Amino acid sequence: MYLKVQSVEDVDRYMDRLRASARRAQEWLAAQSGDPLDLLSKIKFDTVGYHPIEDRSLNFIEQINQTWTFAVALAAARQLLVLHPEVGGFRLAPGAHASIPLDVMSEAEGEVGAETFAAVSPRNNGKLVADLAKMAQRPEKHRYVFFMSPRHLKAERLPQLERDGVQVWSVAI
Repeated sequence: MYLKVQSVEDVDRYMDRLRASARRAQEWLAAQSGDPLDLLSKIKFDTVGYHPIEDRSLNFIEQINQTWTFAVALAAARQLLVLHPEVGGFRLAPGAHASIPLDVMSEAEGEVGAETFAAVSPRNNGKLVADLAKMAQRPEKHRYVFFMSPRHLKAERLPQLERDGVQVWSVAI
């Protein structure tokens, strides 16, 4: 499954889904009481969370991970719509079980490709290095890595992190 994004309105519509899913989790969390270890057990192991896009349950920790995976891909798509309006929109399939080769790909084949991630720092777990290496091998005309991090609070290009012709951008919601 992938999301199709052809306009900023599409991005906003999907972001509204992320917020609705987060609101459901917030309401569940606010209603909890009792043993704090039992609460943490439910958060980690029980399906008390919600998928950020699809209407289905997840465990709470996976909801957090999936929410930020989709949020950064959507923020990247928003930026790419500005940079490449000529490519007919984008397909987004972020995450480990993606249905397309990259997290974000242009509808126009071979034009734009991007990998995306959210982390405390872009250097955490070697993710930036790995994504740069992956994108350096890709055939797309325009190649990107987008990340979201509390250490980079605005959307901007970061040439100091780039290599092999792959642009690096921080994004924000």
